[in-house]
Amino acid sequence: MDKFKRIDTSIDGVCIIEPAVFGDDRGYFMETYSEAEFAKIGITDKFVQDNQSKSKKGVLRGLHFQKTHSQGKLVRVIKGEVFDVCVDLRPSSKTYGKWEGVKLSEENKKMFFVPKGFAHGFLVLSDEAEFTYKCTDFYTPSDEGGLMWNDPKVGINWPMENIKESELLTSPKDANWPTIDKLKQTDLFKDM
Repeated sequence: MDKFKRIDTSIDGVCIIEPAVFGDDRGYFMETYSEAEFAKIGITDKFVQDNQSKSKKGVLRGLHFQKTHSQGKLVRVIKGEVFDVCVDLRPSSKTYGKWEGVKLSEENKKMFFVPKGFAHGFLVLSDEAEFTYKCTDFYTPSDEGGLMWNDPKVGINWPMENIKESELLTSPKDANWPTIDKLKQTDLFKDM
């Protein structure tokens, strides 16, 4: 039995990963990452940093990227539920400006692999969520960039049916990222 199942999306390189979960009346066990097992499903990126955040319902984090130290990310939820999104910003990509999203939760245990060259963010759907992710490069504050989370040209379909407008929380920085039309493609992802 394979330890990880890869489900490709409509954007090249972006995939959902379903781990094998072994459960009984005591609980469950699963691997969340294995370099050898990930290589079997075509993910050979080297991860160098792990991060974790906790957020309450209605928090929207993103859409973030790094310009010259682009990060690939392997994301998952260990408590609660989020809607996780990536937007293709690779200058030469056929799907530039397209988005992909997936619900990640402690129940479904799915992971989302977002390669280098994407803006990334998530919306918390449960009362609280703990979110963890592996990165292929180190966080560099001076290299940070972002994309407007509600850019009408990108058209992300955020699942807001159970979130009141007054519950939506973004940081001041995340509320003021530019639209995709205002991003300068030539300034993005110089390390790719």
